[in-house]
Amino acid sequence: MELTVYLAGEIHSDWRQQLREKAKDLPIEFVGPMENHDRSDNIGEEILGQQATALLKDDTASQFNNLRTRVLMNKTDVVVAYFGEKFKQWNTAMDAGTALAMDTPLILVKDGASDHALKELSNRAQATVINLDQVVQALKYILEA
Repeated sequence: MELTVYLAGEIHSDWRQQLREKAKDLPIEFVGPMENHDRSDNIGEEILGQQATALLKDDTASQFNNLRTRVLMNKTDVVVAYFGEKFKQWNTAMDAGTALAMDTPLILVKDGASDHALKELSNRAQATVINLDQVVQALKYILEA
């Protein structure tokens, strides 16, 4: 069996690469948002042409980023939503909520500092962990014969 795992979370740090490395021996296909930040920000204009304002540029980019997210989440077995320490996590929360609304299993990764802010999300997730090693253990358990 192979799992498809959607990696939801900020794209500014290397947490995805760390997880891929830790799980490299597992039969897992990792998918997620566009990790090239410039491409993600500019995809709307790449497809629809230059926009008149920064707001319209963001709006058109979000259309195609949301399209990508929806298509990939529809093909996903498990969503890992990573709430890191530094960056605003609105997209992570949106993706975690989408996974729950789609009834896609969710592994929530968060540190203790965000316990209160994420209590409802954590309560609805199938598993809540505090680090990437625990994510790998959970994925191994799913794959165990």
